[in-house]
Amino acid sequence: MIKHFSEINENQNLDKTKMKLLQEAYEMPEMSKEQLEQLRKKMEEAKMVNKKERNKVKMMKVAVCAAAFVGAFVALPNTSPTVAKAMEGIPVIGPIASVVTFRDYQYETDRNRADIEVPEIKVEEEKANQKTQEKLSKTTKEINEEIKKITDQLVKEFEANLKDKQGYQDVIVKSEVLSTTQDYFTLKLICYQGAGSGYQWNHYYTIDLNTGERLQLKDIFKEGVDYITPISENIKAQMKEQMEKDENVSYWLNDEIEEINFKAITPNTSFYLNEKGNVVIGFDEGEVAPMYMGTVEFEIPNEVVKDIRK
Repeated sequence: MIKHFSEINENQNLDKTKMKLLQEAYEMPEMSKEQLEQLRKKMEEAKMVNKKERNKVKMMKVAVCAAAFVGAFVALPNTSPTVAKAMEGIPVIGPIASVVTFRDYQYETDRNRADIEVPEIKVEEEKANQKTQEKLSKTTKEINEEIKKITDQLVKEFEANLKDKQGYQDVIVKSEVLSTTQDYFTLKLICYQGAGSGYQWNHYYTIDLNTGERLQLKDIFKEGVDYITPISENIKAQMKEQMEKDENVSYWLNDEIEEINFKAITPNTSFYLNEKGNVVIGFDEGEVAPMYMGTVEFEIPNEVVKDIRK
């Protein structure tokens, strides 16, 4: 039930205590169909707002998931978080971009645990032409500010819940470099929040190193083409194939609650380009499958979109 978190363990070297925390969280019962329907509605609302507003909705979505299992958080008094900043030099990404740990927020008692590592993208502007330098600087600044806003909100919620003294809470934020090619750089921000049961969601940040701009899904394809249909149909086919091979795998394709069934991606659906240059579509927990499936990704074979790629 926690297969998706093993990847975090491999790439981010989470210690055994943290992994035990995630295991305990996922041993809780699954959400009811009513709760899943409520979660789906929240996600549909998120698709109707702009990028910054969607981040706020995702934080609300976390609160809804937690509230479905427990009434409130609790904390022990007289403890203080440890904050460390500016740990530079790891890892190096390509010829232009690198990542450092901007902030390391750690807190642990028998009821409350926080492990929040805030990444920051650094660029070596002198390695790009002047036009790209300016765009790279602007793009990385915007992404870093967005990451800071997300993590600051999680820390704020965590510290506010410490004052309530009524339950358990766990917050984990890690990051992973997904693509380090000469053309693209992608950073994945992994967020987990638990209270009785846990919820994980991801943010993907892809930069076109040739233009310095943040890449959107539509930017990968020729202007005016329909990329949504072939990608969506391929994802459905992959879902069906996975379910046929493994009875423990489940996606919402023919659920009796029609509203939660996966129909198609949107221009704002999370994605990145992997080392092979293929499009990978990512979904948060509860977005296209029951919560126990965790976050899921689908690599789109090149032959599916080769005729409409730029």
